[in-house]
Amino acid sequence: MDSDYFEKRMRELEYFHSLRCLPGTWIVLRLDGRGFTKFTARAKFERPFDGRFQEYMRTAAQSLLEELQGLYVFTESDEISIVFPPQWDLFDREVEKLISISASIASVAFALASQLAVQFDSRIWLSASQEQVIDYFRWRQTDTTRCALNGWCHWTLLKEGLQPNQATAQLTGKTLTYKQALLQERGIEFDTLPYWQRYGTGFYWETYEKTGYNPHLQRHETTQRRRMRMQDELPIGEAYGEFIAALLAKSLV
Repeated sequence: MDSDYFEKRMRELEYFHSLRCLPGTWIVLRLDGRGFTKFTARAKFERPFDGRFQEYMRTAAQSLLEELQGLYVFTESDEISIVFPPQWDLFDREVEKLISISASIASVAFALASQLAVQFDSRIWLSASQEQVIDYFRWRQTDTTRCALNGWCHWTLLKEGLQPNQATAQLTGKTLTYKQALLQERGIEFDTLPYWQRYGTGFYWETYEKTGYNPHLQRHETTQRRRMRMQDELPIGEAYGEFIAALLAKSLV
């Protein structure tokens, strides 16, 4: 068989290789830890939150922002969301590349930091609207708060001796007020829990001025540099939307 013809036939079966994200759209990659409920139990992480686990997630988020040169990355629990502007064209915006490489980066970064074998999956979210991107991150932060409250209630009940199905039944359909009161009765004030548990953590790029000595010109000079900044006390609600809007606007200048 002709080798060129054989290769052509095989490559034609790579059905999704040519699939690319639409040009001119905002791209968000959302990654989740695969099987992390069982993984965190095996690794004996503290429930519902463990500071060590959060540091590993932050390391994975930072690696994604740096390796893929994203605009902003948000992480909470076992989830990471990273946004790219419409003009971003790494890997020619190939869907297969973006999904596989982002999952690999997060998995390796977490594994190296924790010395534990983990896997992440990845999905793509697209929008031609800047407003929808803002809504996306507000949605994820709102979900962070909801999950944090549910998690604290659920694990508090389990530590009191309830079975998982009993704890779930007790919380199903209950209001936020009920859940906060449940915690208060046990000496836990939800509004005073660590900020990152309730609202997540963000990373983005900022510019700063650095002064150094130029030996060739024999004088001090100031240059613009870029560095990654961690925001571990993110604004919330409308203020968070304004925060995201300002970051997105910088990328379009």
